[in-house]
Amino acid sequence: MTLSDNTPAGPQVLISEVGPRDGLQSVGATMPTVDKCRWIAALAAAGLREIEVGSFVPAKLLPQMADVAEVVRYALTLTDPYPGLTVMALVPNRRGAEAALAAGVHKLTLPVSASEAHSLANVRKTREQMLGELREVLALRRERAPGVAVEVGLSTAFGCTLQGAVDEDEVIRLAVACAQAGVDEVGLSDTTGMAHPAQVRRLFTRLRAELGGGAGSAHMHNTRGLGLANCLAAFDVGVRTFDASLGGLGGCPYAPGASGNVVTEDLVFMFEAMGVRTGVDVEQLIAARAPLQAGLPGEPVYGMIPEAGLPKGWLARQSR
Repeated sequence: MTLSDNTPAGPQVLISEVGPRDGLQSVGATMPTVDKCRWIAALAAAGLREIEVGSFVPAKLLPQMADVAEVVRYALTLTDPYPGLTVMALVPNRRGAEAALAAGVHKLTLPVSASEAHSLANVRKTREQMLGELREVLALRRERAPGVAVEVGLSTAFGCTLQGAVDEDEVIRLAVACAQAGVDEVGLSDTTGMAHPAQVRRLFTRLRAELGGGAGSAHMHNTRGLGLANCLAAFDVGVRTFDASLGGLGGCPYAPGASGNVVTEDLVFMFEAMGVRTGVDVEQLIAARAPLQAGLPGEPVYGMIPEAGLPKGWLARQSR
């Protein structure tokens, strides 16, 4: 099922698939390029319309991303059979942004950490230095590709395994600074899986009060089993874009103990069961696990819906 004029009325959300970047950067093995491309094609076929296909970082730091330009070029060919597909990549600095724009991405995302300790571990820069990098990337975007969207995901917004608690006022201050610099969206990331629903409601309510339409996605991890609950809490206060990873693949190599993105299959099922349209076909989404597992044999994947199966009569319900 894809979104169309015949899609039933009701709330709609965008599920942004981050597995090919956030997922693959967190595993020891490197998925062959051909398997990455097959996986991304299967994700697009399932109805996902925003896919983070990689990150433009030095190969010596993340060899899993060494082929990112080739993967982007392939993903761009999918916009013909799947109109509206957004090909996104993470960039940590201007140099990465230059390479990503040269490859033709539709959207850039930058990691700005709310935790100073995580920022130094993750990108080897302070938070203020990362704001400087962001301004350089935005200047580059204005000069070379004004149609490309730029978003910031505020990492460790709900807590940090290196620093501990993260002050919510600092999170909002950084979000406002990013918005004032000119980004299109600012989202909040529970990089370490420390968030709980009351905290999620509170912080996203504050973010939306400050930024309005500039408030972006909820990027939740399921490290402590609260990923779906936190997504629902964010939805309840108006968030409509949610990051997730097929099979729950992923984590952060620079946040000790962080693991487990929200499982895309489970998140899509939850929203569709509620009558909230995602535009994603759950059966095809489950089928997209096959190329993932073929490219990373033996790598654990997770998800309740793939294990339990869809309820009786589900297909008829989803097609209504």
